[in-house]
Amino acid sequence: MTSLSRAGLAAHPTPSRRRFLVGAAVLAVGLAALPSFFSGPVSAHGYKAGALKIGHPWSRATPANAPVAGGFMTIENTGDMDDRLVAVSAEISPRGEIHEMKMEGDVMKMSQLPDGLVIKAGETVKLAPGGYHLMFMPLQRQLKEGEAFKGELVFEKAGKVAVEFKVEGIGARGDGKADAHKSHTTH
Repeated sequence: MTSLSRAGLAAHPTPSRRRFLVGAAVLAVGLAALPSFFSGPVSAHGYKAGALKIGHPWSRATPANAPVAGGFMTIENTGDMDDRLVAVSAEISPRGEIHEMKMEGDVMKMSQLPDGLVIKAGETVKLAPGGYHLMFMPLQRQLKEGEAFKGELVFEKAGKVAVEFKVEGIGARGDGKADAHKSHTTH
């Protein structure tokens, strides 16, 4: 029996387990609705890979035993060719995925982007609660405000980029404060 099977995360989870995982993922990403006074100070950090500028990778603190966490940042493509974020990984979980949340009618739906996320030439893509984001699952430990964890982004053209995700407060939204540090693009 694998550790994923013991944790109830086998390749074919039961319908009730699948509903639980989807609900937990929506809850983790949906915490953006909490008041921003839960969030701590935001520190500036960024990375450059080829024509890409990756600004302020961050995540939220998680409740104890939370099965998932989200990852957020901005990715600016200063080049003249599109690139694509095709994979993500982090030391806090065995699996990372690229997701989007969008309204379908009057229902917010979250879905994985199996082909990755296009970063168009000359444009900036914001990964933020309630929109494009990364999912890390199942978590191997609780994330606490003020700490950081290592991750890796893989782009079609720019290749692999090692990053560090700063853990902000459980209700952090990344609005304003993360954008204020946009000019800090190299580590």
